[in-house]
Amino acid sequence: MNNLANKVAIVTGAGSGIGKAIAVLYASEGAKVVVSDIDEKGGKETLATIKAKGGDAIFVKADTSVPDEHKKLVEQTVQQFGGLHIAVNNAGIGGPLNTVSEYPLDGWDKVISINLSGVFYGMHYQIPAMAHSGGGSIVNMASILGKVGTKSSPAYVAAKHGVIGLTEAAALEYADQGIRINAVGPGYIQTPLLDVLDDTTINLLKGLHPMGRLGKPEEVAELALWLNSDKASFVTGSYYNVDGGYLAQ
Repeated sequence: MNNLANKVAIVTGAGSGIGKAIAVLYASEGAKVVVSDIDEKGGKETLATIKAKGGDAIFVKADTSVPDEHKKLVEQTVQQFGGLHIAVNNAGIGGPLNTVSEYPLDGWDKVISINLSGVFYGMHYQIPAMAHSGGGSIVNMASILGKVGTKSSPAYVAAKHGVIGLTEAAALEYADQGIRINAVGPGYIQTPLLDVLDDTTINLLKGLHPMGRLGKPEEVAELALWLNSDKASFVTGSYYNVDGGYLAQ
């Protein structure tokens, strides 16, 4: 299939996990993909995977918490491929685990700067480039924890709630300009973010999902693909969870 033929896409946090799965899938669907991550090694591995499958892509190292790096990322994308039609603002971190009164202040600042401000910075520079290219579609990676809370992750929960609100606000602003903006809320997905957890904790997380397992990055990528494709042409300002039933409880 070539659902993204002749499209140019930026995927942040594409060096591993969900971002990597999205970048690889989009390239297989015909998009020219700009693989971006602060992790140069991981990003180049994703690039190599895409190239090995015959895809067209470049790697651009960028720290999503820095506005000017988003600006340069978009500029390099347009310079290389002539425009921008798709963006997936996926880069994120889990951050420290602690209660609000004990949460480290530097940890709060870092999580908010990457997980929330990074999405704003991304759209701030992506949207004008998309408008110049004739329109486009943005997917912002939220979380099930953008709709509900959990203990000991106040910064992450706050940031992901903010991503959904930011997505809705931006979608309203650009709905009549040919730019669609939606959010995706994964449940617990088997990615490097969970590598720090022991087997007991992983099993507990599996039990939180009615389907009795963690999600796969590729399952999230398929939802993002639909949202970024013309098949979702009347969808904007929406939040879609892919969570094995977590939020239905």
